[in-house]
Amino acid sequence: MEQLNVVVIGGGQSGLAAAYALRRRGLTPVVLEASDQAAGSWPHYYDSLTLFSPARYSSLPGLPFGGDGDRYPHRDEVIAYLRRYAAQLDADIRTGHRVAEVRRDDKGFTLALQDGTELAARGVIAATGGFGRPNIPALPGLDSFAGEVLHVADYRSPEPFAGQRVVAVGAGNSAVQVATELASRARVTLASRAPVKWFKQRPLAGRDLHFWLKATGLDIAPLGRFTPNPPTMAVIDDGRYQTALIAGTPDRRPLFTAIEGTEVTWKDGTTEDVDTIVLATGYRPDLGYLAPLGALDEVGHPRHRDGTSLIHPGLGFVGLEWQRSLSSASLRGVGRDADRVTRRLARHLARL
Repeated sequence: MEQLNVVVIGGGQSGLAAAYALRRRGLTPVVLEASDQAAGSWPHYYDSLTLFSPARYSSLPGLPFGGDGDRYPHRDEVIAYLRRYAAQLDADIRTGHRVAEVRRDDKGFTLALQDGTELAARGVIAATGGFGRPNIPALPGLDSFAGEVLHVADYRSPEPFAGQRVVAVGAGNSAVQVATELASRARVTLASRAPVKWFKQRPLAGRDLHFWLKATGLDIAPLGRFTPNPPTMAVIDDGRYQTALIAGTPDRRPLFTAIEGTEVTWKDGTTEDVDTIVLATGYRPDLGYLAPLGALDEVGHPRHRDGTSLIHPGLGFVGLEWQRSLSSASLRGVGRDADRVTRRLARHLARL
């Protein structure tokens, strides 16, 4: 069995930031990435996705994003940036290596890969983030819906839905963006339990919201431990999405109350046929491989404080939503969390 120092599970933005921090501490990480490239979930996001943070606030440690710092990079730019980052990172990145489970042993951890290979490691960082497992909520009648149901994780572009009656469920950034895009090809309702909340993209003095989050310290405030159930974030808008909802493209309604076949019943008692329901209802941590360690709670969330496991001191997490702060799961914030987690892990390993 190959003996390794620290294994980072996941080669997206979180895993790359963790590997960078480990190298700076003199450790030699091996990064295991299930897909064929070190780009995380980004290649799977919808085609029109752009960051709502400017390029100057969208970098990992050690490599600026580049170009006009005030632009909002497209999904494909982020993928290219992560590839560049991985190429210049002095770390052993192994693609096509999916971890099936992690077990504890006398010297640290044993990692069983899906192909049957086993690896030994003194320390492990789980960096599969919070976007690997789409959340499918229990909505009234959804299980019996006779039309098409898809999560936004499987949505790419509006063209296949031309002429359809579509209901998009959710109230966050992805829900509003996808519903508005779909409304250019279909008749769309944005349905949610609560009204959409808004943040202005440039709230004051012409400065982007992220300038003010940094200037006020809100971006790094350690509020994660007080938010065990991450809230739906307000939609960051330059005005176009709010204008679209006011114009009814899409229209916004309270969540439906029942479904029978393809017929949806709304809160006011009216009914209509619907072709497709798109769920923009978030994600859950993709950490099932840690179940043998007892490191997760009853719903699969990690038991941790600021990214360090409360069960195994040799186990850390990077890239969880609200892991420590508002920015923990973002390009701009994951490096700070990685630095903190790897500092604690290095101290632990030095005592062994």
